Amino acid sequence: METQMVKADAQSIARAAEYIRMGEVVGFPTETVYGLGANALCPQAVHKIFAAKGRPADNPLIVHISDLSELDALVLDVPEAARRLMEAYWPGPMTLLLPRRPCIPAVVTAGLPTVGIRLPSHPVARALIEKSGCPIAAPSANRSGRPSPTRAQHVLEDMEGRVPLILDGGACEVGLESSVIDATGEVPVVLRPGGITPEMVSRVAGGVRVDEHVMKPLREGEAVRSPGMKYRHYAPRAQMEIFQGAPGDVARVICERYDAAPQHAAIFALSGHAPFYGMRRVFTLGSLAQDAAGTLFDLLREMDAQGVERIYSEAVEAEGIGLAVMNRMGRAAGFHIVEV
Repeated sequence: METQMVKADAQSIARAAEYIRMGEVVGFPTETVYGLGANALCPQAVHKIFAAKGRPADNPLIVHISDLSELDALVLDVPEAARRLMEAYWPGPMTLLLPRRPCIPAVVTAGLPTVGIRLPSHPVARALIEKSGCPIAAPSANRSGRPSPTRAQHVLEDMEGRVPLILDGGACEVGLESSVIDATGEVPVVLRPGGITPEMVSRVAGGVRVDEHVMKPLREGEAVRSPGMKYRHYAPRAQMEIFQGAPGDVARVICERYDAAPQHAAIFALSGHAPFYGMRRVFTLGSLAQDAAGTLFDLLREMDAQGVERIYSEAVEAEGIGLAVMNRMGRAAGFHIVEV
């Protein structure tokens, strides 16, 4: 299959929508990361997403809509807390798990009774859904396990020959996948942190709980309730370790590991800590967790391009958006987190 990457405009969006209506899969930008989309109501089309990504069938997908009026046809109930969250944060980087209607194929939800619904804010994503005339099921547009794509070129690297078309809408604004929130109970539960932080959820919904598996893997036999929970995700080809503790102590241990590494190594550090590492090869995550959210996936892909085999990274404070950054870093490292 020939893959074309084209600038997103009215003509190319209409062409991509035609592919969606034909049961094909296309790459497209959202404000979080690039998505790999197909008609959410067509099981045969959705199966093509799993084939293109090499994605395990028990890893559910998120269904994207272009307008709130489309919601009632897809879900059975919307609790009051969920409605308050929609009013506050849609359109935006938030996915809500709600009880699904039978029209949602089981392949989309991995057989779960709930479906993740998101109303993105990116104008290209919204236009594509509207032009397609159907909700679009879309995970991130990368090969399964690889760092998520924040640029169209990243999608091409992973999906060339696997999808017919990629819409290039420039770099993604948020840089991390959406927050996934189970909104079926009285208290919302964050299953995957993102740009809508637990603090933001609590402020609107009157309470919040963060699932215990945000910072540790599922146990054997536990069901996947959200994308990004079960498998090693966002992973570079390099072996990655994360070090947590006082900055000086962390730098000392990272320098020891770096100097002893037999392979081509790199260090991830907050910019204010870079002087701790002397002339060693340091890549800055930025000065704050917010900066790291926008740079992490680009850095991980850059490490692959440079042939880096070991990554030693500082942790960031797991509060606010930092929780989302640590979740992605933890999964990229297989939760190899060292307390210093």
